[in-house]
Amino acid sequence: MNVVMIGSGYVGLVSGACFAEFGASVTCVDKDESKIDALLEGGIPIYEPGLDDLVAKNVKAGRLGFSTDLKGHVAGADLVFIAVGTPTRRGDGHADLQYVYAAAKELAGYLKGYTVIVDKSTVPVGTARQVERIVRQTNPDADFDVASNPEFLREGSAIGDFMRPDRVVLGVESERAEARLRELYRPLNLIEAPIHVTNLESAELIKYASNAFLATKISFINEMSQLCEKVGADVHSVAKGMGLDGRIGKKFLHAGPGYGGSCFPKDTLALIRIAQEHGASCRIVESVVEVNAAQKARMVAKIRDALGGSESGKKIAVLGLTFKPETDDMRDSPSLAILPALADKGANISAHDPEGMEEAKKLLPESIRYCDSIDDAVGGADAVVLMTEWNQYRGLDLGKLKSQMQGDIFVDLRNVYEKSMMEREGFKYYCVGR
Repeated sequence: MNVVMIGSGYVGLVSGACFAEFGASVTCVDKDESKIDALLEGGIPIYEPGLDDLVAKNVKAGRLGFSTDLKGHVAGADLVFIAVGTPTRRGDGHADLQYVYAAAKELAGYLKGYTVIVDKSTVPVGTARQVERIVRQTNPDADFDVASNPEFLREGSAIGDFMRPDRVVLGVESERAEARLRELYRPLNLIEAPIHVTNLESAELIKYASNAFLATKISFINEMSQLCEKVGADVHSVAKGMGLDGRIGKKFLHAGPGYGGSCFPKDTLALIRIAQEHGASCRIVESVVEVNAAQKARMVAKIRDALGGSESGKKIAVLGLTFKPETDDMRDSPSLAILPALADKGANISAHDPEGMEEAKKLLPESIRYCDSIDDAVGGADAVVLMTEWNQYRGLDLGKLKSQMQGDIFVDLRNVYEKSMMEREGFKYYCVGR
């Protein structure tokens, strides 16, 4: 099958490479010439474990290519996926659909023969209908269907999620469109991956509802962590006791500094706006967003209290900047809310992250010093703050770390270490909900 993927960002590149691995002939198209040039030269614009090898393998096999020429590829495509960005629109929380609609209008004039146009981007309910309207107005004679096929990729494990999905959601309105999408995903039949077929609106809402529910679990356990600190309970034990209930499950019950990333923050806001537009209540999700913002503020207060009430003039070593490990994504990372608040009050911050420092430099205050090694970051520090649970930080040589520091404060915002062990090593240890 011939597939065109419009957009070569996180979703487009991962999806395109995986479809090529399935055996399809895939061309990823992007208006960013520098990005396409880099891809043609073997570079990968994002950090995702295993993606470089998968791309190289399928380029070598002739199944995956890159281009800036949409016109030259759409005419021969069986399926055209729209995988462009849908960031939060400044000022109102809505998903910004300008790139989706621009892609729909441009591709419409190049259609020849029956084509399935697939929304892969995360889009509000009703977007597929709008895409269909735009294509129909632009090219009344086109033979096409519009489908919704939302992605459920976790940064850091996206290839595994694509190849071994919990489910594939297909929002379709015709048997022809369903048949073509089923053929594309046919390799998943070998592992009996569930394929859930529904209408366009349901498919669009499934993505938002799923992300909002996961964000709810995170905010819930973060609220419980605050209560645990007040009453002397251990949030680890509480989460484990909850997660053993099969109706609840243990995933996403990890207390920390709040959720971030490319999905949860923008998708919860967008779902709230969708509900408001249709006169529906979305009070639980509204509370989830409020709790998440409050949790980040609470982490600032926790660090400040650990430092004796003031961070002014104190050297703080921060380990981890990205919103989660195994990604270079800084979007809505808790560090973007926590570190500026500390820097504004006079903290001297030295930061280390295995993959995220180049992105962080664009977003964090200029006063922050970036270090190529953990040793450089912690040398002479009054306190260490573990912000992101990269594997490099899970097995620190605590004796060495303590000897390199000026102070003895360790603030563990991811609950990686045990308090008794840290205190034996001579640290004043602070964590979340324990």
